[in-house]
Amino acid sequence: MLLDGKSAVVTGAGSGVGRATALRFAAEGARVVCADISAERVEETVRLVEKTGGTAVAVRVDVAEESEVVGMLDSAVEHFGRLDILFNNVGIPTPRLGGALLEDHTVAEFDRLVAVNLRSVFLGCKHAVLRFKEQGGGGVILNTGSVAGLVGWGGAVYGATKGGVHQLTRAVAIEGAPFGIRANALCPAAMPQTNFFAAGGLGQGAELSEEAVRQAGAQHPLGKPITAEDCAAAAVYLVSESAGNVTGVLLPVDGGYVAR
Repeated sequence: MLLDGKSAVVTGAGSGVGRATALRFAAEGARVVCADISAERVEETVRLVEKTGGTAVAVRVDVAEESEVVGMLDSAVEHFGRLDILFNNVGIPTPRLGGALLEDHTVAEFDRLVAVNLRSVFLGCKHAVLRFKEQGGGGVILNTGSVAGLVGWGGAVYGATKGGVHQLTRAVAIEGAPFGIRANALCPAAMPQTNFFAAGGLGQGAELSEEAVRQAGAQHPLGKPITAEDCAAAAVYLVSESAGNVTGVLLPVDGGYVAR
């Protein structure tokens, strides 16, 4: 029960890392606002949380819109009395799943990647910090970055948005430290379990081909693909008091990829 009594918001909670983390947070005692742009998917996540005895509510949100982000965070206060944890976990992949070179991107694609992958994190961080300062007692922000923001992975604009997420994370960590606010980021490598593979036509979940899973795992020295549960386990540590003196960290969950 590492998060017993905590109030957490998880974005992108309708699938993949978001759903796995919402389930894990609830299992560790947190009360969870599950947020996603798909009401149907996020309501299913809440049903799964409740099925295991946890507490959660569903919120449909477009995290690129400031008013909706504010409303999402207000939901945590409305339902659970305060906000303790925000996990900014929404992201979309490079068009054509890494096949788009820099010069292939349209301005519309660039703007969409920045809005979803970077502006959403800025908005979440900004309004979580405001809420934490108003409440007093600190708080925790966790952002989903990527190894693509640490090294050249492919997908230039996607990598740039994740690099921006990493710098925002460090800035919030430093600015928030005097107020007891911590901020860290997860940096996953290849995760066939997420909507990124589905967007590339490679399937998702049980529909994934064995070859797609094998190719993902082969990119990592440990030889295994990254799972949503791998990220959820790291997320629990970073938002819990076990990491009470850890802030400004960009934690690769990558099977050793960036260590090569």
